[in-house]
Amino acid sequence: MASKHGVMMAFWQHLARRSLASAVVVAGAFGALSAQADGNSDGDTLVADLDSEQAPLESQPAASRSAPDIDLKEVAPPPAAAAEPASPDAGAKPLSDSIQPASAVEAPKITASFSLLGSDIRPGISTRLAWSPNIQIAGLSQPTPVLVVNGINPGPTLCLTSAIHGDELNGIEIVRRTLYDLDATKLSGRVVGVPIVNLPGFEQGSRYLPDRRDLNRHFPGSANGSLADRIAHSLFTQVINHCDMLVDIHTGSQKRTNLPQLRADMNNPDVAAFTLGFDRMAVVHSSGSPGMLRTAAVNAGIRAVTLEVGESHRIQEHQIEAGVNSLISLLEKQEMISRMFVWGAPEPVYYDSLWVRVDHGGILFSKVGLGDKVNKGDLMGHVTDPITNAQYPVRATRSGRLIGMAVDQVVMAGFAAYHLGTKPDSPEFHINGELDHADSAGRGESVEAVESGDDLIDNDG
Repeated sequence: MASKHGVMMAFWQHLARRSLASAVVVAGAFGALSAQADGNSDGDTLVADLDSEQAPLESQPAASRSAPDIDLKEVAPPPAAAAEPASPDAGAKPLSDSIQPASAVEAPKITASFSLLGSDIRPGISTRLAWSPNIQIAGLSQPTPVLVVNGINPGPTLCLTSAIHGDELNGIEIVRRTLYDLDATKLSGRVVGVPIVNLPGFEQGSRYLPDRRDLNRHFPGSANGSLADRIAHSLFTQVINHCDMLVDIHTGSQKRTNLPQLRADMNNPDVAAFTLGFDRMAVVHSSGSPGMLRTAAVNAGIRAVTLEVGESHRIQEHQIEAGVNSLISLLEKQEMISRMFVWGAPEPVYYDSLWVRVDHGGILFSKVGLGDKVNKGDLMGHVTDPITNAQYPVRATRSGRLIGMAVDQVVMAGFAAYHLGTKPDSPEFHINGELDHADSAGRGESVEAVESGDDLIDNDG
């Protein structure tokens, strides 16, 4: 019994010694931490080390925030201009988890992140961003949505813009359908879409900006100029300068409608070659006027054309389908997508065009439609005087194809009613340098000659 009692006493003494040693260790550690908290040099070092670990995150510039991956087909609220930076893990599954290089072959090339409007868009995702020219009252500002599809594979950057004139609606739907139909995991390069550039004009159903200026006469703009200059400068520097190619979508203006067509400077070899990618789309040679977006883009080294489809204030399904089809063909031609695309018969290039004007006031009634071919002297319509009942015929002043026309309406003498495309040739004929534009004798009023002097007639919209 005594021996058993001695064993128990030895056991408890052993535990006490171990507990005392542990307490000393804990107390020492606690004392060290307390001393650091009281401001000794070791404590300063510890705090500095912790801060240094956070420094890379705090010093990360705002431009490098990661854009979220979203499904553009899903209904979502518009982006806020000052959205919180998204977590790098938000959205799609990380590429490192979903793409594994083959063991015996070279790993596929993956495009780099695309930086736009202060966000990094990772390859293989689609997202919505927000562009704001910062010209409104801060509390009333409304950012313009920008859609981006950044492909998984390297390639060029195509930009699509529409509604530079706020009453031109067909282009908005063309951009929406084109962007929402793209799969970022099968796309080479990237597509940037700005469906509504002139948001104030769109909200008011107006062609113009609130100051009554035409935005498409002020590119590339100025940071210190008029309202239109500032908006143009903001769009051009923040978005357009990131493009390799640009398609600016318009419609006819002021109760005029256009056959689906491209406006392009066919004297520029790069632009002329670019037009070959648009399926079933007539091309009207137009060097462009100063201040137009496509003119400024071409001057900046960007291949740019204007796509004209239909009339303003309307949504026209057949015109929209023609526009979407031409953009899909362009993506296929640029090897940005791979689809079984059936090309239609090539449309001609019209190296000259003219407007036929009416000689009397009254109500215009047309006998022809868009795309019709007419010969010189053919009846295209007549103007009826509602008071005297007199009718005045309107005849073609030259043979050509109707590429634009006014809808039936009240007109005044001198009104430009019918736009005829003349001097047609194949696009390849011009690209090979076989066409001479030097001789302009006998030409009618060109697109620029009429449209620059008459703001009612669409000059790129």
